Amino acid sequence: MSSSAMPDVPAPLTNLQFKYTKIFINNEWHSSVSGKKFPVFNPATEEKLCEVEEGDKEDVDKAVKAARQAFQIGSPWRTMDASERGRLLNKLADLIERDHLLLATMEAMNGGKLFSNAYLMDLGGCIKTLRYCAGWADKIQGRTIPMDGNFFTYTRSEPVGVCGQIIPWNFPLLMFLWKIGPALSCGNTVVVKPAEQTPLTALHMGSLIKEAGFPPGVVNIVPGYGASVV
Repeated sequence: MSSSAMPDVPAPLTNLQFKYTKIFINNEWHSSVSGKKFPVFNPATEEKLCEVEEGDKEDVDKAVKAARQAFQIGSPWRTMDASERGRLLNKLADLIERDHLLLATMEAMNGGKLFSNAYLMDLGGCIKTLRYCAGWADKIQGRTIPMDGNFFTYTRSEPVGVCGQIIPWNFPLLMFLWKIGPALSCGNTVVVKPAEQTPLTALHMGSLIKEAGFPPGVVNIVPGYGASVV
């Protein structure tokens, strides 16, 4: 009887630095309007990892304004070819592959989960999710519909606009990509609130979104508490 070999899992990074702890709006990093920050912990060890800017209503308003501007008719995002949206999503997947070890280490530390699970399951699912959504970008089609009489009838699929997206703590990075992948593939813009317990990989994704070449305002990330980020 043969058994499939387990894939190799590298050691997690040591002395990981958390570079991205601010609010991500318009492809730039912002302090909270209120000046508040909140602590982020490793729940497995209760170690304080860093402090993150605490967004609230005013920060959300700034993010929504940026997302609406990015969605305006004639904007770089709205005039972009669907195939180019797919290319950007694939580029983002490439960058996640490049930062695979870093993101898995961060996900394990911030979520208190096994590193091997984060490396194999979470990051593997993230990359596959983005590549799947990238493939859909130029395949979302309408229909022509037969009708009685002298009529020409068709449907056309269009993006809905700004999507507010809230994600929980248990699969922070994977659920971040489950949210933004379909929305961006269809041409929407997004404002994301990661869980206050696990915002770190979502914020790192802000840096990769900018590096991939998404226009400003297409993705905005506002960490904070659920009761105040409204």
